Amino acid sequence: MTILPTGTQYSIRCNDTSAVVAEVGATLRSLRVEGREFLWTYGDDELPVQWVGTTLAPWPNRIRDGVYTFDGEAHRLPINEHALGTALHGLAHALEWRLVDRASDRVSLATTIYPQPGWAGVLHIAQTVSVADESLTVEWEARNRGTTSLPFGYGSHPYFVFDSLEEVSLSSPFARELLVDDRLLPLEVAEVSGSHDFRQPHPLGDVTLDTAFTAAPTQWEVRLRADDRTVTVWGDEHHPWLQLYTHPNRRALAVEPMTCGPDAFNEGPTHAEVMVLKPGESCGGRWGVRVHA
Repeated sequence: MTILPTGTQYSIRCNDTSAVVAEVGATLRSLRVEGREFLWTYGDDELPVQWVGTTLAPWPNRIRDGVYTFDGEAHRLPINEHALGTALHGLAHALEWRLVDRASDRVSLATTIYPQPGWAGVLHIAQTVSVADESLTVEWEARNRGTTSLPFGYGSHPYFVFDSLEEVSLSSPFARELLVDDRLLPLEVAEVSGSHDFRQPHPLGDVTLDTAFTAAPTQWEVRLRADDRTVTVWGDEHHPWLQLYTHPNRRALAVEPMTCGPDAFNEGPTHAEVMVLKPGESCGGRWGVRVHA
């Protein structure tokens, strides 16, 4: 039997709103309203496109040189972003997520990350994706099932597709951004300014973003508007960071809710938000999307 590159595909639907979640990485592969696709997607028989739609855990974004120290012990993760020499986007994106529960309008998947090079614990993650009219909600929970404390961060990597990003108006309440070096690693957190200040909506134009933002209301919304569609991404108080990435094709924008910023496992300007889960402890959060065609 042939196995698809992203595993089993779980389709869910509520009236004219549908989504597809793939088994590998609990990947959000499609979100459609009245037959119109809002996500950058690819065929179920195709190799995954970069990090499109994947779940990012137990850390989002980058870890410098794949190295961090936790509880006095040094850990070295495999490098998977060789051009910048970082460990990128966690360990859950390539794992099988087993089916826990399924209904016509929702699907729940879970996976366990076991000890491996650079990671010393046992972490269980469960995630439920549900759809309602013109909306999608993601609820996740991570639990330390091992015997040692663990650092933890979560993120997700949906890309929203438009005819051209130049015409997309972006509204974002995030007041501060992370300044980075040439490896996209943290230098300092500063007030947003100039073309990166979207507190008053304005078109993206030729702005290029690969930028982490923070300092938003505890319940935040980011809105993307074009002539023919509106996308609102929201996050709860457990997602105080957001990464925005304009793909070089200028047709897709990644809007990534995150619990912590880049290189949060290491001391620096993003370290304060890294969570520490003691044995048996858990954390969780909710984020979602509303769309209008």
